[in-house]
Amino acid sequence: MKPAETLVEVRDSIAAIPALEWNRLAGDDPLLRHEFLHALHETGCASADSGWTPNFLVLRENGAFAGAMPLYLKSHSYGEYVFDWAWADAYQRHGLEYYPKLLSAVPFTPVTGNRMLADTLERRQLLVDAALQLARETRVSSLHCLYPTAEQADVLQDRGLTLRHGVQFHWRNEGYADFDAFLATFNHDKRKKIKQERRRVRDAGIVFEWFPGPAITDALWVFFNRCYRNTYRQHHSTPYLNLDFFRAIGSSMPENLVLIVALREGQPIAASLNIHNGTRLCGRYWGALEHHPSLHFEACYYQVIEFCIANGIATFEGGAQGEHKIARGLLPVQTQSAHWLAHPRFAAAIEEFLQRETRGVAVYLDELNERTPFKQTSTAQDPPDSP
Repeated sequence: MKPAETLVEVRDSIAAIPALEWNRLAGDDPLLRHEFLHALHETGCASADSGWTPNFLVLRENGAFAGAMPLYLKSHSYGEYVFDWAWADAYQRHGLEYYPKLLSAVPFTPVTGNRMLADTLERRQLLVDAALQLARETRVSSLHCLYPTAEQADVLQDRGLTLRHGVQFHWRNEGYADFDAFLATFNHDKRKKIKQERRRVRDAGIVFEWFPGPAITDALWVFFNRCYRNTYRQHHSTPYLNLDFFRAIGSSMPENLVLIVALREGQPIAASLNIHNGTRLCGRYWGALEHHPSLHFEACYYQVIEFCIANGIATFEGGAQGEHKIARGLLPVQTQSAHWLAHPRFAAAIEEFLQRETRGVAVYLDELNERTPFKQTSTAQDPPDSP
């Protein structure tokens, strides 16, 4: 058979890539869908003006679409959730420029997924090699790939990138009949605390409604955007997303969305937006117009877990950081990122740092796993919960 003629192209817009071809390779991951990325770019959330310049790679074999890689030229490190600010500072102290850099990631999305969108190992390797070649040709400081799957992290490491490890907190559905069945697996003290937190929300007169994507009206998007921006403002931060983005994904991929709305006296006061594919749900954004004790836990964890149980969703990923999630039944899991630096001495120094950091992460994971809220195997009976 005639060998395939391969070509890797750089595209400055996902709009230039056919949606059907891209989505065929992206599979069932809604955060990699053409519609999701296109919404980020077209609404200005992730654009050259905001420091995210698309340099998407497209692999063709004999003219046919055979692979792709989301890739950006970055002028900062905001919206990544794998923190390399110290590396940038070290470059600056030595009179070197860290930015721009090349980054393979889904903007503002600390969720593990494929980054080399191709169905064979050889094609994934070609995409990584093309990204490294682009990094060298454009003389950027570095190439980074954030939150790849474990399998793809191995590919990146084999092609010369150094792995970095982190920790997130995920909930697993063990076939619970309802939230009470899930809560019954907790030890007495942790179960009692969750019941108290939920009771505080109910006693404040707050109830919840779930709105699957097709049921989210424009008025609800306006309300949610107001909540989202208000919460960023309270934390003295600038929101990454805007109302046009929320409207765009609400229109183009409603089947992947659920908005959980808190109401008090019939008026909405808070909401959390979650993205799912029927088997995995990612808690992404939240906001509130009023402060109530435990409202965040209810809107972002307990209601989401109830939704997952009711809909047979296997995994709920609670996002980056937050040891407090352990007490709510989300357990620690290890995440990966991969890094290549052009400067040999900095590359060696960072590799040594990451080796030390990896050992520290392993110890940290062990410590976290000792803090599970679940019952230990024992014949002893828990005392009854107080009413």
